[in-house]
Amino acid sequence: MSLHAVVVPAFLQTLKALSGVLAKAEAHCEAKKIAPEALLTARLFPDMYPLTRQVQAACDGAAKCCARLAGVDVPVYPDEEKSFAELQKRIETVSNYLKGFTEQQFEGAATKDISVPAGPRTLNFNGAQFLASFALPNFYFHATTAYDILRHNGIEIGKRDFLGM
Repeated sequence: MSLHAVVVPAFLQTLKALSGVLAKAEAHCEAKKIAPEALLTARLFPDMYPLTRQVQAACDGAAKCCARLAGVDVPVYPDEEKSFAELQKRIETVSNYLKGFTEQQFEGAATKDISVPAGPRTLNFNGAQFLASFALPNFYFHATTAYDILRHNGIEIGKRDFLGM
């Protein structure tokens, strides 16, 4: 099984699920007359990113992972989203970007050397290590934290929502 067959569908499934829970959060705000900013800026703890940044980070993680595995320039998306609609657009943009990758672009990716800037240091991996020990855990951390922020704030979502089923 190729890395493309593992990673692209997984990212797309979770991004679609993330879009779904954001839609439920927006509907909740409308139904309960809650200012969307109350959820968009919500955090699980003061030193953690708010919902908006969690979504941005999940999107960035997916796009950067695929770019690095394919050996193409890593895309940069400005973090300017301030509404549910803008976050949905970010998810759509990244999902379309991921859909553009081919199996051929990921050939040899498991053994490719990959360097990732991490603050003042650089992390070095081969492609398989990068995917298994960094890219996927990082992506799921941010997707899960976005889900958890919404659940903690009373949005009626469950495991099926997280899984996109």
